Amino acid sequence: MPTLTDDIAAGKPSRVASGLALAAVSAVSFGLSGPLAKSLLDAGWTAGAAVTARIFIAGAVLVVPGVIALRGRWSLLTRNIRVIAAYGIFAVAGCQLAFFNAVGYMPVGVALLIEFTSPIVVIGWMWFRHGQVPTVMTFLGAVVAAAGLVLVLDLVSGASIDPVGVLWALGAMAGAAVYWIISADESNGLPPLTLAAAGLLGGGMILVVAGAVGIVPFGVSATDVVLADVSVPWWLPILGLGVVTAALAYVFGIAAGRRLGSRLASFVGLTEVLAALVFAWLLLGEAPRSVQIAGGALILAGVVIVKLGEPRWAPSAHVSENA
Repeated sequence: MPTLTDDIAAGKPSRVASGLALAAVSAVSFGLSGPLAKSLLDAGWTAGAAVTARIFIAGAVLVVPGVIALRGRWSLLTRNIRVIAAYGIFAVAGCQLAFFNAVGYMPVGVALLIEFTSPIVVIGWMWFRHGQVPTVMTFLGAVVAAAGLVLVLDLVSGASIDPVGVLWALGAMAGAAVYWIISADESNGLPPLTLAAAGLLGGGMILVVAGAVGIVPFGVSATDVVLADVSVPWWLPILGLGVVTAALAYVFGIAAGRRLGSRLASFVGLTEVLAALVFAWLLLGEAPRSVQIAGGALILAGVVIVKLGEPRWAPSAHVSENA
């Protein structure tokens, strides 16, 4: 893995502030995907078809801006082909495929909980590979945020766990961790627009192949969908999935990671579940329960604690390591 960046440094308050804002927008954008996708599933779409359309639309939207962002530096693509491939295979397609398979063996909430433990993996990677020792506050924030996830996903009833489902969910967790780690890497020189476009198009091709061989069922429908008690054409949520929950979300997520570092950015990304709750309430009429609201407060508290635990010293804004 190439050089990784952790920009929580003294003297860079504006960079951290903009990173937090970008991470929040990315999380909110990702959070919208659940309600939009559910409206399509209710109308007869399969999850695989909806996600593949989402990824390809995002890639198509970003391909021209991604090429422009290169400014003729085509060698960046060939030099970073392994980074782009890892992003497309693990962070985009692999994460999606693993999660879809996981929910075939376990409740969605349990699968989400396992996937969203990815910040712990990021902490471990930055510690053991790059020597960024987490503080006590970081560990405390991780525990508080994890407790909040349990409440938000309403897992207190105790569902049975299938070992196969756990393995698939762990695969989704690994894919999410790769997303945060690669997103925070500025050393490769790839503009966020270019990395997102190339990764999404590559991931989309992988999902098409997975659908063709039957790993992911494909099914579409031209039936209108219902959002906020209003009937809308099917292409509207598809467009929202591609432009807002993928193109915008991935680009802003990469930009946030490069400002915050993979560790803090991954914890801010946990607010995606809060955004999903709010959008499900507004668009699907699924009002959050009091226990979920309490869990949301814990997640936010955990993110704040992790931020407070980030080191304010930095010998350099860039920590170079060969992997």
